Amino acid sequence: MYEPLAQRIRPQTIDEVVGQRHLIGEGKPLRNIIESGELPNLVFYGPSGVGKTTVANIIAKTTNRKFCKLNGTTAGTADIKAIVNQLDTFEAINGVLLYLDEIQYFNKKQQQTLLEYIENGKITLIASTTENPYFYVYNAILSRSTVFEFKTVSADDIVPAVKRAFNFMSEEKGIEISVPDEAVKYISTACGGDVRKAMNAAELCVLSTKEADGKIEISEETARALTQRSAMKYDKDGDEHYDIVSAYQKSMRGSDPDAAIHYLARLLEAGDLPSACRRLMVCACEDVGLAYPMIIPIVKAAVDTAMMVGLPEARIPLADAVILVCNSPKSVSAYNAINAAMADVAKGKTGPIPRTLQNKHFDGEDAVVKGQFYEYPHMYPNHWIKQQYLPDEIKNRRYYEYGDNKNEQAAKDYWDKIKKK
Repeated sequence: MYEPLAQRIRPQTIDEVVGQRHLIGEGKPLRNIIESGELPNLVFYGPSGVGKTTVANIIAKTTNRKFCKLNGTTAGTADIKAIVNQLDTFEAINGVLLYLDEIQYFNKKQQQTLLEYIENGKITLIASTTENPYFYVYNAILSRSTVFEFKTVSADDIVPAVKRAFNFMSEEKGIEISVPDEAVKYISTACGGDVRKAMNAAELCVLSTKEADGKIEISEETARALTQRSAMKYDKDGDEHYDIVSAYQKSMRGSDPDAAIHYLARLLEAGDLPSACRRLMVCACEDVGLAYPMIIPIVKAAVDTAMMVGLPEARIPLADAVILVCNSPKSVSAYNAINAAMADVAKGKTGPIPRTLQNKHFDGEDAVVKGQFYEYPHMYPNHWIKQQYLPDEIKNRRYYEYGDNKNEQAAKDYWDKIKKK
């Protein structure tokens, strides 16, 4: 039966694991826990292919407990009960160490089933997830666990792992495998911090290259053709998606065109044109706003063009619009105004609409003062006349404050002169 290289070459000791020095380096917290022999419940959180399962397997070898493994995508309540039935037997006399991969796919009821046994110490849980555990893991389990975040592995850390992979296959096949440093570097960089993906790429390079003169010579072109792009791990429903779109919008808000273009490229490489367009429109309205109000139709035109032509050409109008947003003056005056108004409405701070503004031109017999008394602004100089527009309850409420940009300050000067006359 075929076993992937990533499994065949999986590290057997902590020192063989690449990356995660902030957790398993000498004197670091997770390493100290492992070496102490006292194992609490653990939750490993981070992207795929960065060593979560590997570290859990290494931990399992250091304990005398019965080791059980479940995957949240396929396991159910019956699997949990089967593990529980092993408790207090000779097979699991010291308790059970349960490694639960992809815990985010366990529903609340399934997670609650584990809780009683986690609490009394008969089951020690090591759970892993690619999603934020504070959103997907039941709070009662989190409160009884220590969460460790695994980071994306740097290209420099992956280089020795890729070289080890080629050496391993060379010994396995009993044949010399020649790989240029450029190919190793490309695989290490293009895998996007996913060590498993790098192992898969190395194995594909060997399998797809024919033996010649008693050895296998792998070219950089082969490595480029067979290495999956790092963007392919992008999940439109996962944390990676929300991190990228958040960085994209915050970079535009922060007026950094280089960063904004970078995150736009990552969205487009993943084929996520809708998110790129939506966040761009939001940023134009929210962050530029009244400092340069004409940016809204300009960005809308760029978005419409991008959606019409599709990828890859869509990158051009979007790049124009993103850089325009970055370089434009910023104002959140309108954004703050509508938020404040909606907060008042949500709290019930409304009140009857003033009689002068109502859409009726007669009064009932119970009206003390009859007549609408609405003043038509266009009948007055500068098309303005002072009258009350807000309900009595909030008649002095201020929602809008002029921004300190040139456009809004010009409007302020104009209305100050008129309203103070």
